Amino acid sequence: MKHSILMAAFAAAAAFATASQAADFMEQGERIKGRSYSPAVVTEGGRTVWLAGETTIVDLQGKDIKGDFEAQARTVFALLDQTLQRAGGSLKDIVTMTVYLTDARNGAIFSKVRGEMFPDRNFPASAQITVSNLAVPGMQIEIQATAVIGDRCSKASPCIPR
Repeated sequence: MKHSILMAAFAAAAAFATASQAADFMEQGERIKGRSYSPAVVTEGGRTVWLAGETTIVDLQGKDIKGDFEAQARTVFALLDQTLQRAGGSLKDIVTMTVYLTDARNGAIFSKVRGEMFPDRNFPASAQITVSNLAVPGMQIEIQATAVIGDRCSKASPCIPR
């Protein structure tokens, strides 16, 4: 019994360990053309980094950005990138993200900003959820993400055929 539980735990850990950015991003179908996410990301190996929800009401210079959704989105990406750089990676290593918005009408602005954050169009898999409020009044966006740094997949040697 202990052996089968241990084997299941190892299998689950292996599944998580295979998620990574430089990974292979599955082809986008008609359903998501023009949107800035991948339907799935396949990776192999690498070091997984789970990023806590990041949000802010001030930019990197300390300026109040409570009413500026786009500034908040850009600053949240900058903060995520800073955290990933400390771990030896960057935004390009993000394989999945959950985005919480307080106003669904900001989805198009978010999609535009995220498109700029991933200029190679290797987008993370993503979910976008609208909530009534975040932790602090004035916060309009929160991003929680998972990144994998140094995986074995690449454009030259993809983990799945394109």
